[in-house]
Amino acid sequence: MRGLSASILLIVVVSGCSHLNHGMLAPGGPTAAAELSLFWLVIALTLIVVVPVLLLTPWLAWRYRHGAKSSDYRPDWEYSRPMEYLIWGVPIAVTAILAGVLWPQAFQLDPYQPLPSASAPLEVEVVSLDWKWLFIYPEQHLAAVNQLAIPVGRPVHLTLTSDSVMQSLMIPQLAGQIYTMAGMKTQLYLQADQVGTYRGENTQFNGKGFPQQKFKTLALSARDFAGWIDKVRQSGQALDCSTYADLQKRSVLDEPRFYGTASQHLFDWIASKYHSHPTLSCSSIQTGSHHG
Repeated sequence: MRGLSASILLIVVVSGCSHLNHGMLAPGGPTAAAELSLFWLVIALTLIVVVPVLLLTPWLAWRYRHGAKSSDYRPDWEYSRPMEYLIWGVPIAVTAILAGVLWPQAFQLDPYQPLPSASAPLEVEVVSLDWKWLFIYPEQHLAAVNQLAIPVGRPVHLTLTSDSVMQSLMIPQLAGQIYTMAGMKTQLYLQADQVGTYRGENTQFNGKGFPQQKFKTLALSARDFAGWIDKVRQSGQALDCSTYADLQKRSVLDEPRFYGTASQHLFDWIASKYHSHPTLSCSSIQTGSHHG
């Protein structure tokens, strides 16, 4: 029986190893690395409480079992000062340490907080759709669907909204999740420290195509990122009100889609059209004018 339990435990542990290179246990940037450090700290501190409970519970059950002759029966015993200190002191100490560490880290890892860097962040506007992700590069005037390319070593500033129900963007190896909501804008700063491909996904259930709403984040060298920009620009397809209306329809794409040009202020129009008095219209973004 003991061998069977050990075998089951080993299978469970090994079955998760294939995911280590694609999740939070293999961070690719400073934000994810800091989150992983906090994760291990929380695990270590909580084990101080959990491990004694797991070890002492079977021991106590065995020692004070019915028919045991080695245990004393003391019906008048009702209070132990050392036991009270132990029961209350350990959880209070663990909670105090966690609060002292996590409180400042919560501000440092604020998704709205810019990452320290000598380089200006790359601006990317993100729109969550059913069931795909639209990434607009306002400075480069182009866009991509279900593929996010970023330069290694440079912070990236994501400004996010939704043109559907509430969704949640998460790139586990680079940053935590951030929600997107129609008519609202949220922000997320992230950075990749090494070249690679990182999995991104929607973690908020939004219907039939939810399992397929994933994308790849390409962390590229400065030269390769410039090459990616040139490649997208040569795609020839333009993202305007007409093509966006087709893209907005519920669908799951088999491959990423690229737009060599993107209408100015398209992201602002998508976010503002849910307001009672929108400041933009489709015609204004077609001509590049901005009202408001």
